[in-house]
Amino acid sequence: MTVGLIPGSFDPFHNGHLEVVERASHIFDEIVVAAIRNPQKSEALFDLEERREMIAESLAHLKNVRIVSISTLLVNVARDVDATAIVKGLRAVSDFESELQMAQMNRSLSGVETLFIPSSSNHSFIASRLLREVARYGGDVSAFVPAPVARRLEKMFPGDAS
Repeated sequence: MTVGLIPGSFDPFHNGHLEVVERASHIFDEIVVAAIRNPQKSEALFDLEERREMIAESLAHLKNVRIVSISTLLVNVARDVDATAIVKGLRAVSDFESELQMAQMNRSLSGVETLFIPSSSNHSFIASRLLREVARYGGDVSAFVPAPVARRLEKMFPGDAS
């Protein structure tokens, strides 16, 4: 059985993430989406449990996906879930530069390969960081996130975020 591991902070989970998971779900027998707390990123908008719930609701239509929350090295998770490959979405060349280094480190540590899936052009500009900023300042981000995420953003920023 092939297992694709898709890690990310997913804060919030958006349509670019959704596209990568949907496309990977056709390649692998099982997809494990791993929500991580990234200490290098700014203060989280949603805690890990909220993110896990939003991701699960957003991916309920995919039967070969499971969601986990992690706070350890990705290669440990890859080993624990018997990942065939780590799957990463790419929006632009700048993403590739940093993702390539992580892929090489992960392969050196564990032997697990990384598969890159480029996002479609209609999702290439979407970034969680931008969505958080727009939502905080009252912008409508509902077109860029799945409905379960839009609902939570609306609760967090009433009348502003969706």
